[in-house]
Amino acid sequence: MPTSGDVVDLDLGTPEGREAGFRHPAVVVTAQRILDASPSVIHVVPLTSTIRGFHSEIVLAPDDANGLSVTSAAQCQHVRSVSPRRILQVRGNVGVAALAQIRETIAVLLDPP
Repeated sequence: MPTSGDVVDLDLGTPEGREAGFRHPAVVVTAQRILDASPSVIHVVPLTSTIRGFHSEIVLAPDDANGLSVTSAAQCQHVRSVSPRRILQVRGNVGVAALAQIRETIAVLLDPP
């Protein structure tokens, strides 16, 4: 089971519309306490190397810790639920600060009370 903040490669299948698809990197955003319980579904935010400058994107520079090879944007507007079986490999981890930024952006998008 991955850990929160892991950068993973996923098989997302055939996309519909503008959603991410095929083999795609993503950041695991599910809370660690949930991951520790081996859930049947986890939450991820897809990554793209096409930086659009949207307020819903968090830009991540490549480094040894996250395993990215190019600057990428976490597309927080595309958060989705997937089976952990879709994980093909774990590249690295974005770290606490970047994970917090991603989760904060998701919270803004969802506008919880």
